[in-house]
Amino acid sequence: MLGKAGEFDLTQYLMRAEQVILPSQLQNTSPAPIEDGPLYVGADLGTAYLVLVVLDKDLQPVAGEYQFAQVVKDGLVVDYFGAVDRLKGMKERVEARIGRTLTEAASSYPPGVPQVEVRATANVVEAAGLECVGLVDEPTAANNLLGIRNGAIVDVGGGTTGIALVEDGDVIYSADEATGGTHFSLVIAGARDISFEEAEELKKTESMQKILFPVVRPVMEKVGSIVARHLNGRSIAGISLVGGAVCFPGMAEVVQTYTGIPTSSPEKPLFVTPLGIAMQHAKMAAEKENVYGR
Repeated sequence: MLGKAGEFDLTQYLMRAEQVILPSQLQNTSPAPIEDGPLYVGADLGTAYLVLVVLDKDLQPVAGEYQFAQVVKDGLVVDYFGAVDRLKGMKERVEARIGRTLTEAASSYPPGVPQVEVRATANVVEAAGLECVGLVDEPTAANNLLGIRNGAIVDVGGGTTGIALVEDGDVIYSADEATGGTHFSLVIAGARDISFEEAEELKKTESMQKILFPVVRPVMEKVGSIVARHLNGRSIAGISLVGGAVCFPGMAEVVQTYTGIPTSSPEKPLFVTPLGIAMQHAKMAAEKENVYGR
């Protein structure tokens, strides 16, 4: 089972994921059949991106798709039909690429989201044609891949920052607050007097990120303040940052400066949580097999 420190090269694994998880506008539907065997699927309904990830029987990333979509806000589904339509389309395109039908998936939610809204996430997955076999909070999902034994995992998504404290490999505390990549775009839009959509593209433009860093630094510091407040004086070995907003250079350094705690992030942080969600599907399938003796 992947997800334990030292058992695989995290950077290589994430690079492989980036190669097979295609943006929705890339219309590559040429068949790439997968051998018989179980497939494990993660559906991540984020504030900024929808991500669908497929792992094979060895938990290797084999296919997936992602697209920008503002159908969720602060962990709450605000465009149910839009979310269903987009996820269903992603499912169908991935199925065409791998020559297999996807029937099940796990999904996730930010810590602290009301249970009725967590159920709404499951309803989206099921309406898109996938049986939702389980739901996991986002930082816990991320740790399925990272395998942190002791420390803090901070998932900075489009709209929220989720934090999980881990002791002996188990999450002992988790929380979530509104602040993320969407707030980067809002401050950029205000500073440069451009639309939110233009700011969203600008922040992803590598040549502009150094120029924009002073503009978004206060948002990064807000992430640091969220982490520090939830640590509440606890002494931890380190902080691991994941999530799409962490792709903007400098986040780890700012959080480390603010908290005084060693902080790092994987080279490809965008897909850590979706991959961990798919791993959660694999864990649940293994538990079911043990229970029923199959």
